[in-house]
Amino acid sequence: MKDEKLQKALARMGLGSRRQMEEVIKAGRVSVNNGPATIGDRVTQGDEIRVDGRQIKYTAENEKRRRVLAYYKPEGEVCSAKDPEGRPTVFERLPKLTHDRWVMVGRLDINSTGLLLFTNDGEMAHRLMHPSSEVTREYAVRVLGEVTPEIARNLTAGVMLEDGMAQFEDIKEGGGEGVNKWYHVKLKEGRNREVRRLFESQGLKVSRLLRTRYGTIALPKELRTGRFLELDKKEINTLTDLVSLRPRYGTGLHGAAKEKQERIRNKPLKARRADSRGESSNAKPKSGASPASRGSRNTRDRNDKR
Repeated sequence: MKDEKLQKALARMGLGSRRQMEEVIKAGRVSVNNGPATIGDRVTQGDEIRVDGRQIKYTAENEKRRRVLAYYKPEGEVCSAKDPEGRPTVFERLPKLTHDRWVMVGRLDINSTGLLLFTNDGEMAHRLMHPSSEVTREYAVRVLGEVTPEIARNLTAGVMLEDGMAQFEDIKEGGGEGVNKWYHVKLKEGRNREVRRLFESQGLKVSRLLRTRYGTIALPKELRTGRFLELDKKEINTLTDLVSLRPRYGTGLHGAAKEKQERIRNKPLKARRADSRGESSNAKPKSGASPASRGSRNTRDRNDKR
């Protein structure tokens, strides 16, 4: 059976990047088969791996089924596993995994909505988020004020923010009336509140923000807020191709699980939102569709900011 480097195995299981795992190993926090681990150690199926004394369930990379979820984040949920303030988190509605865990791809702040990806493949998540991969993210943004041609040129040419230069790859009008206008923007990195800060640098305020695409995956038209869909093999392989990962046997859905997913796609579940108590409740449709609509029925369920 093929072995792999310890730091790679830990990163693939979602414990952090390879560099972070190397530091954890150097700090003496990792053991393999009851002995202290060192950089360059290789592990295989059956080895006992512990990090800070906690046993890590190891599955060889070529035996683990690669899975990816597309989740429609509602406003009011926090992008973390646990929140010290007791607010609802995006992880609470995901299906439970045995000896595995979901790793979030990118983040959205509590006031933002839209597409979040989750995978059980830590290496895949790391590559999708790393700036060197230049994976495109797309957003529908409602702005208080008008983006003039000069402002659009500034935002696509590059603006100096407190953490360095930033820019949109593209910006297009999305409609709207009065002082609120919709725009569709693209960028190839995911710094904290980057979309909002870019507009703020031009004296504009973002009032709503919805992520509509991450890499090759668009927010499914049939997906409602607070719900998820599991991606099939073809969709997952487009993502792995994007970041130069090899396809894996058993990827995606099979059998009854695949049939159930098709039923959900054909008859979408009702939207859910997070209320102030951290409980789920059905979202009531708002009157009228936003100018960011892609023609789908779920447009009315969007409460979006980043």
